[in-house]
Amino acid sequence: MTLILRHSADLADAPVHDTWAAVSPALHALDPRREEPGLAAALEEMFPDAAAEWQRLGRALGAQPGAGWAHMPAAAANISDFGLMLTWALLAGKWAKDPRRVLLICDDPWLFRELRGGSGVESGKPPPILVRALTARLRGLAARMHRTGRLAVSALQCRRDRRQAKTGGTVLLVYGHPRSREDGFDGYFGELMLNNPHLSRVLHTDCGVSRARELGPDRRSVSLHGWGHPLAALGFVFTRWRPTVAGQPYVWLVRRSAVLEGSTAQALAIRWQEHCQRRWLAAARPSVIAWPWENHAWERALVRVARSHGIATVGYQHSVVGAFMLNESPASNPDGHASIPDHILCNGPATRDRLAGWGIPANRLTVAGALRFPEARSPRFDPSAPVFMALPFDHGIAGEMIEAALRPASRTTDFLVKDHPMMPYTFTETRRIQRTNRPLAEHEALSGVVYAATTVGLEAMFAGLPTYRFRPRWKLAIDVMPRGVEIPVVDGSTLAAALANPAPPQKLDRADSFAPIDRAVWRDHLGAS
Repeated sequence: MTLILRHSADLADAPVHDTWAAVSPALHALDPRREEPGLAAALEEMFPDAAAEWQRLGRALGAQPGAGWAHMPAAAANISDFGLMLTWALLAGKWAKDPRRVLLICDDPWLFRELRGGSGVESGKPPPILVRALTARLRGLAARMHRTGRLAVSALQCRRDRRQAKTGGTVLLVYGHPRSREDGFDGYFGELMLNNPHLSRVLHTDCGVSRARELGPDRRSVSLHGWGHPLAALGFVFTRWRPTVAGQPYVWLVRRSAVLEGSTAQALAIRWQEHCQRRWLAAARPSVIAWPWENHAWERALVRVARSHGIATVGYQHSVVGAFMLNESPASNPDGHASIPDHILCNGPATRDRLAGWGIPANRLTVAGALRFPEARSPRFDPSAPVFMALPFDHGIAGEMIEAALRPASRTTDFLVKDHPMMPYTFTETRRIQRTNRPLAEHEALSGVVYAATTVGLEAMFAGLPTYRFRPRWKLAIDVMPRGVEIPVVDGSTLAAALANPAPPQKLDRADSFAPIDRAVWRDHLGAS
């Protein structure tokens, strides 16, 4: 009952083993026939156990100073890979009790150190950690120094937005979605502003100044950067998450998350968003704010500050809430329901029921309909048409999907590749693999849809198209499907065979996930019809 733990540069004298597995792509010459079978599926099956532990740990760490500037304490599974690392730790613990001898190749220095102390683990020398940690810290400092200067300039460029912004009233706080327009149409709230002149729009600090200017000619859209203080931006240069790990489990994995998050400027970006939204709320005092709700750290801070000013908060469910969307559960909130909006308007009953099952009070949940997903003409099925491949936010998974399309077994299939609107993915187009900027509904005919971690998969099933969820080998792709939905799962080795033998998708009721727009609900909460 032994788990043999090695890194890829320490395999020369690896003991005899029955099977092997690798945490990530690693250089080795091991027999591919002895690779641990069904590894990606095993990771998905183990993830619920890791999720519960992650939420408990996130709640404890989230009460510490500075935790609101990090994604790991908020259990944001689509941004932080802590859940994946924790899943590996639990799976390794299971293998250590297995009668087989499993060789695990782990080049991640933090995960290796977490695993080597476990019972039944025979560990080799750990991979070096000092240089990687120091490099990450220097990279993070450089990123923050660059970002602080840009934020200070953005604050100066947008100062006039303070005078242009409305005081009081109902405000939509939104990201700068590529589909949003200067006439008020919004990528998240659809035609709500077009039909309701009393609404105004404040753009999240993720939205750059140039994009904010494109959306601002109607004087109803302003940038949140305008409320930021330039000197505050410069003073945030050393902002990073510094968790206290004493007495907590999975110390090495928490340290890993802190190092990785600290290697970017994301903590600074969250702190700047909190700084700007706090000053905006104090100065503009809207009566109601609504935003695409996902329960990220900055949103929890927004709710707390708004509530202190007596401002009503309305979260509009951003996307389909699948089992992996842990951040939308209050389980990781240190203050529980205190940082959940007054009202959460859901796209459909499926979301409402999932959120209620996670403990959000039923009186805060209302089905308002899908402003983002209006029912539109759907592509027809044509076996001779291309396959639509919808890439996710995560570039690692997107790259694996492109590699699957490039495999020799897929050479009889043409692909139209649509990348994520907020995170475009660069790839080399070929005769068979072409980029498309048109969403699913705008295509005349398709032979199938391949997706990962995006609601496009659900839209494809409503259209009656053969639909396949891509399961990556090295990462966990967020499964966005509602409960009870059965869908074929493919990976790089099985994609071509699945496309060659398409099966009709499960019949779904569109209204369960994307309900018709309930004008009365929007009127009651935002005064919008």
